[in-house]
Amino acid sequence: MDEKKEDKSEESKRNHITYYRSLTKIIEDMKNEINEEVEPAIKEHLSSRIDAMEKDRKRIRDLFPNMKLEEWDANAN
Repeated sequence: MDEKKEDKSEESKRNHITYYRSLTKIIEDMKNEINEEVEPAIKEHLSSRIDAMEKDRKRIRDLFPNMKLEEWDANAN
């Protein structure tokens, strides 16, 4: 099976930054939801979704290794 080539153009970089920051916001919201939730099954489900999103964020950071973590998180809020 052929390996997919990742687009590392400036436009792709901007799109990935936008997506990365949206994931950051979603993760923050889910963490707040976990703190308010009482049902263990829901907490576990949210935690597993957060783990998947964190892996996606790492994948995105690895695509553009020249960017510092501070740049990824700048103006994320």
